[in-house]
Amino acid sequence: MSDARPKLIVFGFDAAEAAQIRRMRSYLDCGFDVMGFMMRRANMNLDFNPFWENVHLFRTRNGGLPWRAAAVVGSVFKVLMNRRKLAGADAIIARNLDLLAVAVAAQAMTRPNPPVIYECLDIHDLMTDPGIKGRVTRALERALLARTSALIISSPAFLREYFAPVQNWDGPVALIENKLWIEDGGPERPAPRVGSAPSEWTADAPLRLAWVGTLRCARSLAILAETADRMGDGVRIALHGAVHHHAVPEFEATLGACPNMTWHGAYAYPDDLAPIYAASDLVWAQDLWQWGTNSTWLLPNRIYEASYFGCPSIAVAGTETGRRVENGLGWTVPEPSAEALCALLARLSPADVFARRQALLTRPASEFRQTAEEITNALHIGLAAPA
Repeated sequence: MSDARPKLIVFGFDAAEAAQIRRMRSYLDCGFDVMGFMMRRANMNLDFNPFWENVHLFRTRNGGLPWRAAAVVGSVFKVLMNRRKLAGADAIIARNLDLLAVAVAAQAMTRPNPPVIYECLDIHDLMTDPGIKGRVTRALERALLARTSALIISSPAFLREYFAPVQNWDGPVALIENKLWIEDGGPERPAPRVGSAPSEWTADAPLRLAWVGTLRCARSLAILAETADRMGDGVRIALHGAVHHHAVPEFEATLGACPNMTWHGAYAYPDDLAPIYAASDLVWAQDLWQWGTNSTWLLPNRIYEASYFGCPSIAVAGTETGRRVENGLGWTVPEPSAEALCALLARLSPADVFARRQALLTRPASEFRQTAEEITNALHIGLAAPA
């Protein structure tokens, strides 16, 4: 590694994706020099311009393997055309499997070869498919992992359930959970309230349940809609975030049938988080999109956001999210169903919710907010690994 500020080359699947933006900002704030080679998705944040030096690869879309393969091949040629920008790299970071293939190709274009760090954001359902597509894709990932120096995961279950038993990974691993990244001067955390609950928290007031983040889970939408129908005036459900219509094509029709469900649109991160969670009694935190695999293993950013701002979470017992939520972050339901959710909401009193809210606000902010030390310590695991 050079004596100057470490230089990171980051390969990302969408320069405008909220988590990618947060990660790039954290790298810069932690003192790294950063260069990006990134694709763009056509379905969100189209007006965003990267605040880091960036080489645009391709505008991609949610599509099948042929489209993804073509984007990877085209990206390799674009990297080749810009290979001088790789000079001096101390590490190459790839966020998702497609970009890992491009990153390994970029490593071969660079002398000396920098270590490649694979940051796995999700275990895509293709990776756990028992069929021929899954076997081929897992074999490709194993071949790329053989060229990888370190692995960054956002949930311990990714290693426990997949990388260790399925891909036989035994190399260096760093955990960077999906906590908030808030710069100095960002939104302040509420102070715990002394005394009783606010006067508006009465037994006959409707519970305010929120679903916040990337809205792409059709099963969650269906559960929330059925809950809204069953509980009527007893609940108000607020949805905040960008909608992935390819995953939830019935979004508008579902909301149109539920007068006590409201979509408030996309929000600014992190400035809008405080008012969103202040206006929410509880947050639906469980991802159900890839149930039994990725959704059961991941730790979503919404549990950290909600907890930081004092809003208790609801998750499903037996999942990685549920186990974390049971550690004082909120409550769990025994199964992902409207019946189970309604039963929980019916037995929670305003005093229960208020007490949990205050308990969250007394916990250390570092449980929910990323620190520079967590980022730098994780990256130095990869920087110290041999290429």
